[in-house]
Amino acid sequence: MNNGGSNRNTGRGQKKFYFSRRKYCVFCKDRIKLVDYKNYKSLENFVLETGKILPARVTGTCGYHQKQLSKAIKRARHMAFLKYVEPKRG
Repeated sequence: MNNGGSNRNTGRGQKKFYFSRRKYCVFCKDRIKLVDYKNYKSLENFVLETGKILPARVTGTCGYHQKQLSKAIKRARHMAFLKYVEPKRG
């Protein structure tokens, strides 16, 4: 009954099950209304080591808080609490 020795359950056709937990806004969870630039320790979690701001699709923040977050990070950079993006060399 098995023609040609091929089996339907093996090979390329199988897909692995991928489970990802739904991302949530940390600021909404903690009921933070305003993201402050002076709290730069918490802002460091949303910045890469090169100084780039992480997008909302990576961090899971809502649009309302992502806008406040980016403004707070830019203000913290201006006040020298956080570093700017390091330029590429070479």
